[in-house]
Amino acid sequence: MRLDRYMALCLLDPEAGYYATRDPFGQTGDFITAPEISQLFGEMVGLCLAQSWMDQGCPAPFLLAEAGPGRGTLMADILRVVARVPNMADAARIHLVEASATLRGIQAETLAGYEVTWADAVDALPQDRPLFFVANEFIDALPIRQFTRTETGWAETQVGAEGGQLRAGRSPATRLARLEPRFAATAPGDVVEICPQAATVVEAVAQRLVRGGMALFVDYGDWRSLGDTFQALRAHVPVDPFATPGEADLTAHVDFEALACAAHAAGVAASAMTPQGLFLERLGITARAQALAKKLSGAALEAHIAAHRRLTHPEEMGQLFKALALYPEGAPLPPGLSPSG
Repeated sequence: MRLDRYMALCLLDPEAGYYATRDPFGQTGDFITAPEISQLFGEMVGLCLAQSWMDQGCPAPFLLAEAGPGRGTLMADILRVVARVPNMADAARIHLVEASATLRGIQAETLAGYEVTWADAVDALPQDRPLFFVANEFIDALPIRQFTRTETGWAETQVGAEGGQLRAGRSPATRLARLEPRFAATAPGDVVEICPQAATVVEAVAQRLVRGGMALFVDYGDWRSLGDTFQALRAHVPVDPFATPGEADLTAHVDFEALACAAHAAGVAASAMTPQGLFLERLGITARAQALAKKLSGAALEAHIAAHRRLTHPEEMGQLFKALALYPEGAPLPPGLSPSG
């Protein structure tokens, strides 16, 4: 089967899929995301959304939505910021895009006291009001197709059984119209990955941004896909992605150029890809960290300093992770992001 089909089954099968059967987040899970590292991340994202909302005239009501909300930690931190902005909390209608019943239950506990509506997919979100949307480490978990350049075309990665074990193999090479622009710019042996569902997500978001709002994508990756980035994590350690289907997290780096191109094709503007560290610094993360540090000491202070470094330093998440914003043509650039072009 194709790699994207394998990923979809491993991650999303309703009975045996990775996300359907467990809480994978945090120190006791398989990986840890920025919101779980420190409240600083969610507060800065909340500031970005709040300032964009004010820059666009404080529309009310509006949709405050998150895709792939994990335990609900990021949304809880965002809502703490929203509560401090006059009239914003009253105008917000909270929606979470989450297919896992297990994670929905955890999110409901985290966000107890808030009225939350869940959707199975981004295209199920309402279209009748402005959308302020965030997706942190969401695109990287969408299934990818992977191709290896040959002398004559592209051989696609496929998954099959050999000797009772799952193994990766390749289809016969062929020329593909979608990858034709990459052929002359690559060499035999180069690997290119595409994520068809990412464009579908961007198109669905863009359809809703015609009424106003903005969408923030934060993930690890680079401007243009090149190289084999398909990986599996279990208990915070890289593992064979074919050894235990449904038992490990499967991800791949995000192609931010593809997101921006899909946005432009759908008629909305896109910021430049901005390193996470720079994005957070522009929003004031260091000043906020210093303010919080005054109330801490000992091990708590050391952990706080380490968390700030992990989120922002180029040798940690600061450079590997990137941010990209989509917004209506003519609307102000969301804060923290760099302008395109």
